[in-house]
Amino acid sequence: MKIKYIMLTSCCMALFFHTDAVSQKKVRKAAEQSASANIALIDKQASELMAKVVAPAQVATDELAIAKLEEYNRLMSRENLMFPADELYQSNWDTIRVNPSDYLKIDMPDSYTIDCRSFVMPVDNFTKVTSKYGPRRRRMHRGTDLDLETGDTVRAAFDGKVRIKSYERRGYGYYLVLRHPNGLETVYGHLSKFLVDANQVVKAGQVIGLGGRTGRSTGSHLHFETRFLGKDINPEELIDFQNGTPHRDEYTFTNIKINGKKSNLYATSPNSLAVHRVKSGETLSQIARKYGTSVDELCRINGITKTSKLSIGQSIQFRAKQVTVEATANAVKQTPADNKTAAAVSSASNAKKQASEGKKIEVPVADATSQASATDNVVYHSIKSGETLFNIAQKYNTTVEKLCELNNISNNTILKIGQKIRCS
Repeated sequence: MKIKYIMLTSCCMALFFHTDAVSQKKVRKAAEQSASANIALIDKQASELMAKVVAPAQVATDELAIAKLEEYNRLMSRENLMFPADELYQSNWDTIRVNPSDYLKIDMPDSYTIDCRSFVMPVDNFTKVTSKYGPRRRRMHRGTDLDLETGDTVRAAFDGKVRIKSYERRGYGYYLVLRHPNGLETVYGHLSKFLVDANQVVKAGQVIGLGGRTGRSTGSHLHFETRFLGKDINPEELIDFQNGTPHRDEYTFTNIKINGKKSNLYATSPNSLAVHRVKSGETLSQIARKYGTSVDELCRINGITKTSKLSIGQSIQFRAKQVTVEATANAVKQTPADNKTAAAVSSASNAKKQASEGKKIEVPVADATSQASATDNVVYHSIKSGETLFNIAQKYNTTVEKLCELNNISNNTILKIGQKIRCS
């Protein structure tokens, strides 16, 4: 009996200890799981806390970068207004002459693109053009006359700075010349009153004067000129006055090369009109040969005859055709690029004649029209929402590096919607 009691007691104790061990194991496992869950929760909370700390810092950094960029753009815009197109005009700021390039030796660029998107009509409630650009009674009318009444407001066509505020009794009357950051200069003639001062910065659409009929004028109107590097350009070639907008957002002016050398003449297209000033001893035949055209065409454009007497300084208009290079005095004569058949016949005839005379035959190089067409093939892309340089490079089959080089930007430049990017 005693032995049975002892064995029963031993079994109960063994069962108790076994049960206690299992219970402790479960408790440990539950504790470990709880600890793991707590650690995960702590990690999550720590991550969320770090995100709350880092995100505002990143946002603040981005906002600061954007603010700095906007401030930089404002400063650049202000500098461009204070010194409009300074590099193009090589820091020349003549306050007397409308066309200072007549006596200044300015390095003429091969081409220059002008942005006309910000144009504002210089006359309110415009009705009609009263006189166009071109020859008029043996004089050259270098602008477009816009109808107005004396006292009507005259506005700046673009943002810019007043270069000349003056009076010319036998010409412009009271007039202003404004230079613009896009490279153009505009002239406002026959004013009755000035409302701005010389060297004053003005914004597009700002009232700069009142219309009138001062100077050489037979009635009240605004004489409006557009000039590039001092040279007058037909305003109607740039501006659709009836609709009050530019014909195009951008114009690329290409230098007209004569005998392979840069001239002081520019054109927006091979068929636009340019002007030649007659020098002592020059004839219509010489002028026609110089610019690769014919005497008949010069007469037709200028309203004169072959026997008309030319005066020194007279303006002769011609089509701004690029001409081939005349290598030497014995070379084949220069010919218009748009008359290839006649050019080929003429070249063959001249070459045959030179060969029969024992002269060295020289073939002219490719005419500059092909160069102009290559320039005309420049492609621009307008930035749309979400686009990147990489997207644009893929679209136009080029590289980001090439885009950066063409536009003078870096690969991390912030692109703005509507911004123009050159792609070729």
